[in-house]
Amino acid sequence: MTDLSKPLAGVNRLIETFGDWLHYRRSIREVREFDSGEFHRIADELGVTPQDLGALVRQGPHAADELPRMLTALGIDADAISRAQPMVYHDMERVCARCAQKGRCDRDLDANTAAQHYEEYCVNAMTIDALTPKAS
Repeated sequence: MTDLSKPLAGVNRLIETFGDWLHYRRSIREVREFDSGEFHRIADELGVTPQDLGALVRQGPHAADELPRMLTALGIDADAISRAQPMVYHDMERVCARCAQKGRCDRDLDANTAAQHYEEYCVNAMTIDALTPKAS
């Protein structure tokens, strides 16, 4: 990488982050424009409470990005689970999005130590364990 490309990469990341933030703010504004009945109907269609839907919208589109990474780290095919058990996967996404241990999860995923530690903090640990084939 040349000396000039390093600053450009940083500027590109900043532009992408700002673009994501603008999209997120527009999404929140659009949701706030819904009347109460419409918002409740959407929440019902998604199978969540209006309170959960509001919290998920505020957390943004990447609130559950850790879930597929965690499943991959544990040798579980996230796509296969979402196809075979879509309601289970949807619930896991909701739970992941509301998790308060994102920092620890991200650090473990980045350090490739999630498989050793996820049961200590992951709110989806019991579900993940139920999805994991047990050796005979």
